[in-house]
Amino acid sequence: MRGRLEVVCMGMLAPRKFLQKRKKVEVFKDAADEADQKNWRRLMNEIEEKGSAVTVLKSEKLKNKTIPKDVVLGTLVRFKQLRKWNLVGEILEWLQTQDWWDFSEMDFLMLITAYGKQGKFNRAEKVLSLLNKKGYAPSVISHTALMEAYGKGGRYNNAEAIFRRMRSSGPEPSAVTYQIILKIFVEGCKFKEAEEIFETLLDEETSPLKPDQRMFHMMIYMFKKAGSYEKARKMFAVMTERGIRQSTVTYNSLMSFENNYKEVSKMYNQMQRAGLQPDVVSYALLISAYGKARREEEALAVFEEMLDAGVRPTRKAYNILLDAFAVSGMVDQARTVFKSMRRDRYEPDIYSYTTMLSAYVNAPDMEGAEKFFTRLKVDGFKPNIVTYGTLIKGYAKTNDIEKMMEKYEEMQACGVKPNQTILTTIMDAYGKNRDFGSAVVWYKEMESCRLPPDQKAKNILLSLAKTAEEQHLANQVVGYLDNSSIENLLSISVNDNDEDEDNGEDDDESYDEEVDGPSPVASSYDDKQEQEPELVYLNGDAEKNLEDLLTVAEL
Repeated sequence: MRGRLEVVCMGMLAPRKFLQKRKKVEVFKDAADEADQKNWRRLMNEIEEKGSAVTVLKSEKLKNKTIPKDVVLGTLVRFKQLRKWNLVGEILEWLQTQDWWDFSEMDFLMLITAYGKQGKFNRAEKVLSLLNKKGYAPSVISHTALMEAYGKGGRYNNAEAIFRRMRSSGPEPSAVTYQIILKIFVEGCKFKEAEEIFETLLDEETSPLKPDQRMFHMMIYMFKKAGSYEKARKMFAVMTERGIRQSTVTYNSLMSFENNYKEVSKMYNQMQRAGLQPDVVSYALLISAYGKARREEEALAVFEEMLDAGVRPTRKAYNILLDAFAVSGMVDQARTVFKSMRRDRYEPDIYSYTTMLSAYVNAPDMEGAEKFFTRLKVDGFKPNIVTYGTLIKGYAKTNDIEKMMEKYEEMQACGVKPNQTILTTIMDAYGKNRDFGSAVVWYKEMESCRLPPDQKAKNILLSLAKTAEEQHLANQVVGYLDNSSIENLLSISVNDNDEDEDNGEDDDESYDEEVDGPSPVASSYDDKQEQEPELVYLNGDAEKNLEDLLTVAEL
């Protein structure tokens, strides 16, 4: 099997023509049009480089005495298309102060929309108040924008209040209003409220409008977030009943539920039978499913199929394929994927480097891992908690306690705070090294770091206890017995372990002092990562890549 994969590795991911850089051929009406287009493009590039639109526009006005209105309007429209709402808002704020620009109702509505997209509800409120003072009629656009501003700003109750008021006294919510309020509820984990609103839309007799594809997608995403797979499947069926067109996004949402590669593959095939073309997310989901099942050849075949279909892979898609090889410690294949990213003009990010590092760790090749870790830093990347966790896990697996602790201390010196997974790994390593006393100390370290041990940490500590005395101590520490004599038992256990080892080891006492009483620190890590059921660091990268590929915004 290994030999066959090495042969595959030599010819895998050959360059495709569509990935090669092509020079665009531009066609202009005449010389004047060419000059205008190039000038506008220069203006856009300057704004992108400086990160400020007003600075560039002021300079342009000073240089040419005036700025054509169509240039300003074209710039606004382009940044709106790019969803660069900070620049849209900045330009409109500046135009409000310019005598030569007639600031109309549409400008006000675009400004309040820009504030809404950025979650700046205080500024959105002021614009709405100004619209009312100028005598403009209440608009569904302005009210929806203010509602969205509250939602983006985390003020879910305020957003809901505006929506309820719109339904009762106007202006009548539009389809976009419903899409946004459902998105706000889902982001705010107000699942019950979202479901209630959607149910009213499904009632054909009383519903003010027919739910559209985006609303169904949002509900499928919500049920995924809530972990209710059956309800998501029901939504899929209701779409068919109501004649709502199912798209690639619909199938992607359902594929993201599945953990079994066979089920993901079945949904993928069903999508193709429906006449829908897979996109980069579809391929990434299938590649990920094969990778998790340790079916690397199938994962590579799907990636090759994606390239053959002319679908341009993203950096995240490359990272997921990289993960498929890294999980099995296939360094050569992972290295080929890593190199292919640069060839196809995708610069590897910290996730790429960490996943490549994990390939060495899983090989296991800790010497190679150390060399690549050095390269990671030389290339300008700052190791994060997952990077250090990957190395710590590697040394724990090879039973190199000294190097494991060296990496842990280096991590702390760099200001990276440990998470529960790393502390559990260290605890497990000491326990397997027949040092139960230190394992208990590291269990208590979690509590000192304000990281309450999860059930996995408890189970590991209980499994490490071999003697009756250790089992009694473990039960007390995890809270299964009362803690009245825990300190005595802990000191007895640590002393017993010291006697079992060579008396010439002088580092134990100072080590115990170091880990026994650190100052409490708050965890800066996500609960989802701390509750991960397996001590696998690279999977965290893969899951994040998939979450980034399939987000609420894209639905």
